[in-house]
Amino acid sequence: MISAKSLQSCFATWMKECHEVTKGDVVAIDGKTIKGSYDKSKRKGLIHMVSAFSAANQVVLGQVKTSEKSNEITAIPELLKLLNISGCLVTIDAMGCQKKIASKILSKSANYVLAVKGNQGRLEQAFNDYFHFDLTKAPDADTYSTQEKGHGRKETRFSFVTQDMSVLGDIALEWPELTTIGIVGSVRQVGDVIPQNITLKYYISSAKLNAKELLEATRSHSGKYHEHPRDIRLRDVRLK
Repeated sequence: MISAKSLQSCFATWMKECHEVTKGDVVAIDGKTIKGSYDKSKRKGLIHMVSAFSAANQVVLGQVKTSEKSNEITAIPELLKLLNISGCLVTIDAMGCQKKIASKILSKSANYVLAVKGNQGRLEQAFNDYFHFDLTKAPDADTYSTQEKGHGRKETRFSFVTQDMSVLGDIALEWPELTTIGIVGSVRQVGDVIPQNITLKYYISSAKLNAKELLEATRSHSGKYHEHPRDIRLRDVRLK
């Protein structure tokens, strides 16, 4: 008999009281479909939840229910209204890469890190036209990499950032307070099998981030990569 919207609001208010985010904390906003929530007999579809997650403290700060995954775009601003995220770095996958959402985050005195995908075709194409691996070899290139081993696997992650917005042309002017663009890549090797692909993801941010900060922020986004990656054949990359 409890109103779902009232419960959402009460939960967010409660979390404000018992949890305080600090400047620079990553707040990851992400949508998940709840398995087993489909009820054919009652003609109810799957439940989709959009949640804000404090990466540093591993707690949910607030969440909003939507009827479909496509409704994330409208649900995210509603969720942001419930949150006190001043000074935080808000990460969202490509579904939330929208100018209005970026503006909403800034209005909450926070910064955004948004993944770029096909729903922003011109922006993604600008990244494709600009980025090549020779950029990462320049003496003044801002790059960072990590390597982890475990369970017979070795994963190498790297990032590259620039604050030169001229590489995007007029597109950069369309995004509020855009300051940093970056690329994050990963290569996974299982056993002695030589990896054939490298996964690349593009990001835009209103914060002035270096390569290490971008890599750490994107890894903090629920602890894994959510996007369908852009794969490139390693033999075409010639990584050293």
